[in-house]
Amino acid sequence: MECPECKSTHVHKNGHKKGKQNYLCVNCGRQFIDSYEAQKGYVKEVKQQCLSMYVNGMGFRAIERVTGVHNTTIMAWVKQVGELLPDYYTPETLPEVGELDELETFVKSKKNKIWLWTAVNHFQVGILGWVLGDHSAQTFKPLWDEVVSKWKCYFYVTDGWKVYPMFIPDGDHLVCKTYMTRVKGENTRLRHYLARLKRKTLCYSKSEEMLKHSIRLLIHYLKFNSVPVPYSINHYDRVR
Repeated sequence: MECPECKSTHVHKNGHKKGKQNYLCVNCGRQFIDSYEAQKGYVKEVKQQCLSMYVNGMGFRAIERVTGVHNTTIMAWVKQVGELLPDYYTPETLPEVGELDELETFVKSKKNKIWLWTAVNHFQVGILGWVLGDHSAQTFKPLWDEVVSKWKCYFYVTDGWKVYPMFIPDGDHLVCKTYMTRVKGENTRLRHYLARLKRKTLCYSKSEEMLKHSIRLLIHYLKFNSVPVPYSINHYDRVR
């Protein structure tokens, strides 16, 4: 018998651990058993399938009914991946016209409303940045700070919500829903692909944190047409 830590053969039996013989290394004090079972868990393909189903409109319990993977396990995978994904993406080309909008949803109950603020390039597909919170200027400010510091827009298109004129200069601001087709389309895609954002659904967010993780995962999927797969708490597929 050899110690896995220091490779010493000076070891003694030291009782049993979960029905298996436990050993103690006299040299370094390491306790160990004779053999370890391979770590149990789901293979990459199962995780990828479940996460792909999630960002294609299925709720956690629906995925459980189809795959047999418990809904809380799928939630954990979404959280693990979501913690590594960004809220902002660097534009491939600097936007000349930006569109800004808010999508209304709720957490826990329909009385607890929350807004997803999104920013897009008028001439390219994809959401480049977002924030989640109430309908106030305080919530919008971090998104605006990111947009105004990274983008070089000639003007911005929004609806008539009173918060936007507090940040956008009059000469750079166009209030016109007719020219908001890009951002409206992106928000519609979010509702289409994520069950918890649909207007009439039995799926809903119980926490703001899980809603954020879900949004990060979906935006990544729509941008790269792939889902990152968690192996363990600290081991993931490459996250772009």
